[in-house]
This record gives sequence, C-alpha cells and structure tokens, in this order.
Amino acid sequence: MNDFRAIADRVEIEALRAEFTDALMMRDRPRLAALFTPDGVLRMPNIPVEQVGREEILAGGERLQSQWDFFVQNTHPGTIVLDGDTATGRAHIQELARSLDGREGMNFAVYHDRYQRTAEGWKFAEREYEVRYLDTSPLTGGAPRAHEAAPGFDAPAPDERLRRAADALRAGGFAVEILDDAAAARARVRELLPEGASVFTGASETLRLSGIEEDISRSGRYDAVRPRVLAMDRATQADEIRRLTASPDAVVNSVAAVTETGSLVLASASGGQLPANAGGAARAVWVVGAQKVVPDLASALRRLEEYVLPLEDARAQAVYGKPSAVNRLLVLNAEPVPGRGTVLLLREAVGY
Repeated sequence: MNDFRAIADRVEIEALRAEFTDALMMRDRPRLAALFTPDGVLRMPNIPVEQVGREEILAGGERLQSQWDFFVQNTHPGTIVLDGDTATGRAHIQELARSLDGREGMNFAVYHDRYQRTAEGWKFAEREYEVRYLDTSPLTGGAPRAHEAAPGFDAPAPDERLRRAADALRAGGFAVEILDDAAAARARVRELLPEGASVFTGASETLRLSGIEEDISRSGRYDAVRPRVLAMDRATQADEIRRLTASPDAVVNSVAAVTETGSLVLASASGGQLPANAGGAARAVWVVGAQKVVPDLASALRRLEEYVLPLEDARAQAVYGKPSAVNRLLVLNAEPVPGRGTVLLLREAVGY
C-alpha cells in the first residue's frame, strides 16, 4: 500500500472517531448516526444495548441523551490496523456524566471498532463499548448553567413567586398547576393529552431534557407531528408542513419566560411553532421551569435577549450549523378559550 494513502487513511479514521465524540457532546444525533455504514452496529453491553442500522442508532441516541443532565466524553488515540478498504482499531475513552434521575459517575472505557471505506469516506461498521473502570461516587462539580449568557436568570424562583405567577395566569384564563419536578410534569402531560390526538411539540430543551418530547414522538400513543414534519421536504411540502404545525389537536411547548403579572413569552427564529401556541391548536400545554419566572414583561424580554438567545444560538450553531435569532415574538397575556391552555410550573430549573 502506498505510504501516503496509509497515512491519509489513518488521519481520516482518527477524524471519524473524534467526530463521534463531538456529535455526542453536541447532542447531534443525526450526525452521529451518519458516521456509521447503513447496516452499522453500535453495541453497549453494559446497558445492554445493540443498535443495528442508522435508524436504530439515531433512535437509541435520542433515548439515551434525553436522560442526561450533562455528559462529557474524551477520546484518546488507540490503535488502527489497515486492511485495504477495511480496518480495525481501538479508541480509549474517559467520561463524566449525570442523568436527570440523579445517577452519576466517571468511567474509563474502550471502543473496539471495525471501519469500512465508503464513497463518503471511512465509516464505522461496528463499534462495541467496553467499560474498564467505573466510579459512581457523587461528582463534586456540575454543568455550568449560564455559559456565556447573562447571569441572574438561571436560579429557580421560590414558591412565593411561583404562586404569584400562577395566580396572575389563572386570572387571565390559564389553568395552572405547580409541580415538583420534570418527572411530575412528564406524567401530567401524559394525563392531559388524549390518546390518538395529533400533537405538535416545539423545539424545546425543556421537553427534550424532561423526556416529554420522546414520550410524544416515540410512544405510539399520539399522532406526533414533529417527526412527520422532519421527514418532509421543505421545498416541495411547505404548505402541508405549515398546516400540520399550525392547527394540531394539541401543542406542547415551553416558554422563554413567564411573568408574575401573568404573561407567557415565546420566541422563534422561523415562527413555525408560534401559530399553534397562539390559538391554532385546540389545546395547549406549556411546561415551565422555575428559573423562567420573572417580575414583568420588561424582565422577560431582557431574559430572552441576554440569557436565552446566547444559549439557543450556541445550540443552533452546533446542531444546524447556523445562528439563531429572535425573529418572531409571541406574548400571551390571557387565554380567552376556557380550558384550552394549561401551564405546568415546576419548582426545579429545566432547560433554559
């Protein structure tokens, strides 16, 4: 084999392994699945999990990542043995993680890999995860909540402020429930949504982190709009996408802020998720972490611009490769249709 070809192959395989870690860290599940051949296999016997094919790897990544509070993976160089258009190798891994249910720890592991040269470059044909060391002692650190966003908007509001916001929302016609945590909200959303209903979920970290998005999209209990829309061609099916997202039976979303004067504030770069929230959906459920409670509308707009937007911009850059923006703004001051809108206020901070 030409020495330069061998060097290029090794560099590309190392880049493939690095991109796997980057996709995990950025929670970019479609990119992660695309790193495998169409019939590629990802095995994690410690869970235990075996995912065959890109669709299973994508779905499995969504299930796993929906459980994370935070996750850090470092990949260290291992071995690569080239054999024409195939190769084998090992990559050495160190990880720190905490799940939403409180499980946490550190481990050292090895990926045992098979690689395949394809028309798109080198891909994983098989990746098997072997844990070599596991420490489940409580981690002394945690994920920073503000990143580069303005400080002061990430602390959960105390019960007194939650009750004040709840009272003001009820006065405006919203149904309001104060719940302890995301798990309670997840269970309550299941109770609120009738089985078989068409349900549209907004692009929300709160819904993703709580597992509510997964319940709606993958449980089979509902006619989930978001997975259908994501599979459609935006160039040729734009009208159908608009109708599906604008008037479902129910919309489930979060908000950028809720005020103690009784307003809900939502923002969007495209505006696609706002019509259903504004009144297009027959029923609406908003799941709101305690850190989103602010005194008034001016504070809500400041929270949106100084805190939410920088975090959403970082997420959009990582997932979509383009920046976010507050191009559309929706303020709900009241709910004129009795029984339509329910706000689930949580005592814990979830999402941003």
